[in-house]
Order: sequence, then structure tokens, then C-alpha cells
Amino acid sequence: MKESVFKTKLISELKNRFPGCEVILNDSGYIQAIPDLLILFNDKWAMLEVKKSETSSKRPNQEYYVKHYGKMSYAAFICPENKEIILDELEQSFSS
Repeated sequence: MKESVFKTKLISELKNRFPGCEVILNDSGYIQAIPDLLILFNDKWAMLEVKKSETSSKRPNQEYYVKHYGKMSYAAFICPENKEIILDELEQSFSS
């Protein structure tokens, strides 16, 4: 599956799983390697870097930003192979 197809399906699933959430596509042209998605839900937020598979390469600084934003709230790499785990973690983060 192409990353863009997975991302589109993921956004739809996020909106269904977290009713009322806002999903914002970040611009890596503005900040190189910023995670792809910002999810705003009630008074919480999270960032997700979308990959087409768990073996996909990571660009420079992507690890840094996922760790950086993970310390502030929740951030993770998400792909089809770990999607359910990450969505469960995201649900835990939003409910805490």
C-alpha cells in the first residue's frame, strides 16, 4: 500500500475513533522532518509520522521530532503493521 493511501485511510479512522478530533497535515517544507499529522482532541494533542511499512526508511531528524513531541504529549511512527497498537496508545493518551 502506498503511504498516501494509508495516510488517507488513517485520517478517516482517526476521525471515526475520536469523534470531533481535528487532523492537520503538517508541512515538512516549513519544518523539515516534522511528523505528518497533528491530531487535536478535546484538550489533548498528538503527532504521528506515517510510514508505508515498518521497514520504511526514516529521513534525518524524524526520530528527533517524534521523541521531542513525545516528551511534550504523544508522538509515534505509525504504519499498517503497528497501527492498532499505536491507536490504542493514542486512545490511552487522550483519556489520561
